[in-house]
Amino acid sequence: MKKIILIIVIMLFASKVSALSLAPNAKSSILVEASTGEIIYKNNENEKRAPASMTKMMSLILIMEEIEKGNLKWNERIKVSETAASMGGSQIYLEAGENMSVKDLVKGIAMASANDAVVALAERISGTESDFVKKMNEKSKILGLTNTYFKNATGLDEEGHYSSAKDMSMIARELVKHKKILEFSSTFEDYLRQNTNKKFWLVNTNKLIKTYEGMDGLKTGFTQNALYCLTATAKKNDMRLIGVVMGEKDSKTRNNEMSEMLDYGFNLYKVNNIVKKGEVVGKYKNKKSSTISTNVISKDNINVLNKKGNKKRKITYEVNLYDKKLPIKKNEVVGELIAKENGYKIFSVDVVAAKKIKRANIVELYLRNIGEFISGNYF
Repeated sequence: MKKIILIIVIMLFASKVSALSLAPNAKSSILVEASTGEIIYKNNENEKRAPASMTKMMSLILIMEEIEKGNLKWNERIKVSETAASMGGSQIYLEAGENMSVKDLVKGIAMASANDAVVALAERISGTESDFVKKMNEKSKILGLTNTYFKNATGLDEEGHYSSAKDMSMIARELVKHKKILEFSSTFEDYLRQNTNKKFWLVNTNKLIKTYEGMDGLKTGFTQNALYCLTATAKKNDMRLIGVVMGEKDSKTRNNEMSEMLDYGFNLYKVNNIVKKGEVVGKYKNKKSSTISTNVISKDNINVLNKKGNKKRKITYEVNLYDKKLPIKKNEVVGELIAKENGYKIFSVDVVAAKKIKRANIVELYLRNIGEFISGNYF
């Protein structure tokens, strides 16, 4: 009996020793592949914690959406309010009444984590920071975040302001879709107020930009409650990884453990493409359209994560098309492609019309009916 107990104890001990432990000093962490959202590693990933300036990733999503909608121009100059200028913590030392371009303000947020810059843009978009924060929380619901609630746009410590490693990774996945932001987050140093006597040197708070191959973002964070945090993204061989660590004891440990976590992902995993963005995946048929059938294409790449050395996963897909009213615009969503593994849905992406689908006129419908009658397909 004693031998049996001893064997069980040894087995339990061995399993604990062999269990994967990445970022051991982080209070919570996660590593995901960006295009699929598949999780490579996780630890306390749903624990609610202060996210510090990683909060600004959500702020940047809303800012980038406004720019892409045309509601905000890169060269528009924003007048800085007293409120924005008075923000503490990380800042680019904006002065009340100063005018700065949207581009330079975004640069200040992405590189230097500037609280004054994010509030200035929040006020431009929503009137007040508090109204902008409402939009942040609305976006959280749209993204399906379950452990996130924002009280401000900056990430400064505030009761009831929290997120989780998993939710931060989901925010990061959304932010990297706005590729322009990576131009700023991957820049190590730059200047603001060029050609003035107030020239300001910007240095990226994410030092891994300079030392980790493929690193091009994304957001650091530190407060007394949050401790040292980092959401990092890097791309190698057409695979983008996103790592999040929260509650690290210092920046050196944070950076080292993030590097090790990313190394693990790149060394052991690869992405296999199933369907390419823009690839024809079906036909949209409507007898009332000017063309009876129109190609539908995948809006995004369809990728799956594979462990190197393992057999490729057997993924199948089906396309479900919606009943849409004509006319349909080019690139308008007309259905979804559902990827399945072993008969179970693993994810889905939108499919869109490859070209505009017009409503057929009376003459086209008449000739089509005559053709079907002659061919015997009328009844």
